[in-house]
Amino acid sequence: MRVTEKGQVTIPKGIRDRLGIGPGSEVDFIASGAGAVLVKIEKSGSDPIRNFDDWARRVQGTVDLGGMTTDEYIEWLRGPRDDLDPR
Repeated sequence: MRVTEKGQVTIPKGIRDRLGIGPGSEVDFIASGAGAVLVKIEKSGSDPIRNFDDWARRVQGTVDLGGMTTDEYIEWLRGPRDDLDPR
């Protein structure tokens, strides 16, 4: 997607629908090493997340990997890598 001269972008409809973003909704961008993440700001009185590290601290421990290591989880998620020598 392209940024306008005013620094605006259009959020795709599928994303707006999935996040419940409509006219008057507030969103923010969280800077990360790889780019930025769009988040919807909930009006529940909580402070918006300002950076990726803050978000990571907030969600730490919320996923149960069932005893899998990170590498095992990623392989389960993505499937085995065909580009590695299986030796």
